[in-house]
Amino acid sequence: MTALHWTSYESYPNMAAVLTAMHGGRKNAMAMAWHAPLSFEPPLYGAVVAPERFTHGLIVASGAFAVNFLPWEKADLIARVGRVSGHRVDKFRAFAIAERAVPDALAPLLADAYAILECRVVDRHRVGDHDLFVGEIVRIHHQEGAFTPQGYLDLNRVHPALYLGRDWYVTTDPASARRHSGR
Repeated sequence: MTALHWTSYESYPNMAAVLTAMHGGRKNAMAMAWHAPLSFEPPLYGAVVAPERFTHGLIVASGAFAVNFLPWEKADLIARVGRVSGHRVDKFRAFAIAERAVPDALAPLLADAYAILECRVVDRHRVGDHDLFVGEIVRIHHQEGAFTPQGYLDLNRVHPALYLGRDWYVTTDPASARRHSGR
């Protein structure tokens, strides 16, 4: 056994997402691998963000965020928004990020996302060197045809972006999907 040196890569791959927020005419998009569903009732989703991130301040000021799930084919965009700070760069302009036109959206909604969760912040917890924002999901957007009639992501049509670490991404093999009975 080697000495403990936590990099978080031991727990990857993780579903990659782009977290968006806006306030006072400013908006931002950041790559995120630390996020998770927290509750069905009420529908809660958690997003983990370091306080020094530009997006952190936008979430605190607006009380809202959106979690945008992009396909593996957009991994380059995910990596780009993760490498540059919104303090210095308008990522939407610099990377020509297309948005969905939803007039009363709580945060920017990315046009290329196959699923988007709009969340209103209901709680915030300091967790080590990051903050866990707990958002109540107030609206969900799906790309037409991205999900099966049973509600599962259709892996024959959508290739989710899974983050391996250090700008490495992978996706799923739809042939590997099978239901296990656990018996």
